[in-house]
Amino acid sequence: MKGKADPVLDRISPLITAYKELCDAHCTIEPALYIEHKVNRGLRDLQGKGVLTGLTEISEIVSKKNVNGEEVPCKGELYYRGYDVKKLVAGFIADGRFGFEETVYLLLFAKLPTEKQLEELKALLASYRTLPGSFVRDIIMKAPSNDMMNSLARSVLTLYSYDADPDNTDIANVLRQCLQLIARFPLLSVYGYRSYAYYLKGDTSFFIHEPKPELSTAENILYMLRIDGQYTPLEARVLDAALVLHAEHGGGNNSTFTTHVVSSSGTDTYSAIAAALGSLKGPKHGGANIKVSAMFDDIKQHVADWEDREELSAYLTKILHKEAFDQTGLIYGVGHAVYSISDPRAEVFKGFVKSLSEEKGLEKEYRLYAAVEDLAPQLIAAERKIYKGVGVNVDFYSGFVYEMLGLPKELFTPLFAVARIAGWSAHRIEELLNAGKIIRPAYLNVKERQEYLPMAERKE
Repeated sequence: MKGKADPVLDRISPLITAYKELCDAHCTIEPALYIEHKVNRGLRDLQGKGVLTGLTEISEIVSKKNVNGEEVPCKGELYYRGYDVKKLVAGFIADGRFGFEETVYLLLFAKLPTEKQLEELKALLASYRTLPGSFVRDIIMKAPSNDMMNSLARSVLTLYSYDADPDNTDIANVLRQCLQLIARFPLLSVYGYRSYAYYLKGDTSFFIHEPKPELSTAENILYMLRIDGQYTPLEARVLDAALVLHAEHGGGNNSTFTTHVVSSSGTDTYSAIAAALGSLKGPKHGGANIKVSAMFDDIKQHVADWEDREELSAYLTKILHKEAFDQTGLIYGVGHAVYSISDPRAEVFKGFVKSLSEEKGLEKEYRLYAAVEDLAPQLIAAERKIYKGVGVNVDFYSGFVYEMLGLPKELFTPLFAVARIAGWSAHRIEELLNAGKIIRPAYLNVKERQEYLPMAERKE
């Protein structure tokens, strides 16, 4: 739904035009200045290595290993609290458990739970899977948004007003707030979508399923989202794996770093998490899986034979040359700011994707994804100078999984948030426990100084 025309904006259009001209002439900083002053733009050096800005015990990303005193790219590894995420997933799959709640416990309490501890956490989360009285009617339904991330952020900020002790940053209180948000994020996301779908999208039915206490987070999402509440065991297992793999990814990713920065100011939990949501919303971060999905829709339309690797390579080359899709020159889902050769999350996810594609009768689509996974890194390496290896990241397959699950695109990024709130919570607590100073990096001014001009002497 587009916004209404702004008559005030029409009246000040000459001022806007002048402002744009001013920006074009004076507001763009020359890229060479970043090199001259040794500014690591994006907090990354020219080789793409992140600038060290903090320490954490929550997760570790490995993309390089030291060989004979030299750093060389390696297959990616990811550890939650020191545990290899591949082994964590393999463990709960082998035992037939859902893993997200176990992952939440590990991230927050820094150890793997016993069976009793896990059951206690699951019971606590189930008790928190509720919203204040009339919250859905007064907050979610009365002002539906066409952007689910904005709806989610607004709901989080509004929950501040329903908290009896919102500003208390004592760790016990913050832990309580975080656990409540972890439990409530699925409700806020699904109910926000239901309101949007009915009031703005034009769906003919509006329904609200209250979560069931005996179901896992993944099961409840599918149950609440579908009008009949039905789902297959494999669907629930795949969504659970997606939540586990998106739950945490180091302190340096944009939204988690935002959590650290905002938390370091001493502000409340709701403000810190809302800020993280604003960061995750961006297409360069949490919105990336939507771009992958849109790109594959475009490929399907323009490549006649998905099995023809030559035809597929030719079209991927056109995308790289900014001649196809969105003309950015990017093959979305390929490459990562940290990982070199491979993203371990994508490797784990791929097996689930194959199984789900078989259940859904979408093996042909899976083979298309697998072919692009194989071809794209080769084409990118041949076309561009890269400082490290390149492989597909977790976003490459997640959009396809969500499509197979019948999830609306509007919920792709909120589902990322449903998972990542676990990591944000752990990092907020870590920041409050370990930091005393507000995070404040430096910016160097490169604008020359000016002499003040009286009004009569100024020219347009």
